[in-house]
Amino acid sequence: MTLNEDDLVGAFKALGHPTRLAILGWLKEPASFPPQDQPAEQVGVCLKHIQARAKVSQSTASQFMAVLQRAQLVTCTRVGQWSHYRRNEEIIAALGESLSIDI
Repeated sequence: MTLNEDDLVGAFKALGHPTRLAILGWLKEPASFPPQDQPAEQVGVCLKHIQARAKVSQSTASQFMAVLQRAQLVTCTRVGQWSHYRRNEEIIAALGESLSIDI
């Protein structure tokens, strides 16, 4: 998969905030979050756990995740009233490959 210039700019803007960058790193190890009703490997990590680790309000956590989702760096799965997030490994790999080309 090749990312276009707009995709690259969006991804780098999304990663331009230290907490959003940290969240993406945390999501690499979903088992490092507290246990959930649904397996994190299947649906992702519940927003409430991301919020707690980031030590931000629910609205701030939601905004952070919306930015990461718009940049396609994470995907969201709704389980009842809860939003669960996990990394979009295909896009993250493509971002890494894009950095290895001559610019």
